[in-house]
Amino acid sequence: MNFIKTEIDGVVIVEPKIFEDARGYFFESYNEAEFIKNGITNRFIQDNQSKSCYGVIRGLHCQLGEHAQAKLVRVLKGKVLDVAVDVRKGSKTFGKHVAVELSDENQRQLFIPRGFLHGFSVLSDEAIFAYKCDNAYSKESEFGIAYNDPEIGVDWKVPADKVITSEKDKMAHSLKELK
Repeated sequence: MNFIKTEIDGVVIVEPKIFEDARGYFFESYNEAEFIKNGITNRFIQDNQSKSCYGVIRGLHCQLGEHAQAKLVRVLKGKVLDVAVDVRKGSKTFGKHVAVELSDENQRQLFIPRGFLHGFSVLSDEAIFAYKCDNAYSKESEFGIAYNDPEIGVDWKVPADKVITSEKDKMAHSLKELK
């Protein structure tokens, strides 16, 4: 595996070594020893999966307080733009984001530490998205910021008239409120 640091401390792109032949391919999507060797010591306790169609934006979400979660995310089918926004108090990159294209072709994964909002937009006809979490979900600790918050300024690569999002995400907070 190749671990690529991003411009925001703690957010890491993980590229697996893919072994291909006439049958297809094989790769390790997770190897605890390799992750630890590269500074990611989180113990994952829950796996989640979603299916979405083109134009869907899920996010920006996080869990607050003792229920904060680190995530290791990847795409099983299709293509997404995956986004992590730093909301760690006192961070020099507070409010900044990293956006990475993840797909079933590039097989990249993104590690997102605790203290980040997370979201993604679907760029293919459909996408199946999977992620590992290092803490259990708690509805009471759920927090969201609007995907189109101008202070964050994410280009989701989906035209505004094609965006599909939940009512909850339409009613989300702003980064100013979090500050």
